[in-house]
Amino acid sequence: MISSIPTERKVVFLTIDDGWEQDPGFVRQVRDQRIPITAFAMRDAVEARGTPDESGGPARYVGAGKWGYFRQLRDAGVPVENHTLTHPNLRLLAYPAQRRELCGASKLIERETGTRPTLFRPPFGNYNTDTLRAARSCGLSAVLLWTATVQPGGKIAYQVPDKKLRPGDILLLHFRPNLARDFRILVNKIKRRGFELGDLQAYLAAAQAH
Repeated sequence: MISSIPTERKVVFLTIDDGWEQDPGFVRQVRDQRIPITAFAMRDAVEARGTPDESGGPARYVGAGKWGYFRQLRDAGVPVENHTLTHPNLRLLAYPAQRRELCGASKLIERETGTRPTLFRPPFGNYNTDTLRAARSCGLSAVLLWTATVQPGGKIAYQVPDKKLRPGDILLLHFRPNLARDFRILVNKIKRRGFELGDLQAYLAAAQAH
């Protein structure tokens, strides 16, 4: 279980969930500026099945329904990780159903991108001991939560009382309307506060090596 990365350096980590909105400007930004981010893909969002999740603000399908977008992200150096098939509240599911959600998503992502996920983000941040067991059995080495969420307009919603970025914070974004614009605002804001954007996988690998 990881919700922040222990580090003294002024570095934060950007992660982005779901896949409802597939904004080509966002891929260009990440690629051209070599911004390290980690994507957590959820099948129903990527393939435009069901109703978009409104929890991060208004959502609609834009260009969704294809894995090609996530292959473009992969080619821009973005790891594509596991965020389940259908975005259920895992605490309400028995172990076999949780395992189907996690292993099914890992298999699909490996088929579509060529790389099997090693990280898992539970929908809504909800998990229990069965989730951790299922993650292990599906070959996922860490369950990743977050310390702050990014709202429309690039606004950071902190989960700490002093409302400040801290070294090692993990920020959660969603594939939402106006992502390229909001992302630009967010990256500038982080840099103005004297923080760098870190490569999550590299930091996790270093932490596991110790």
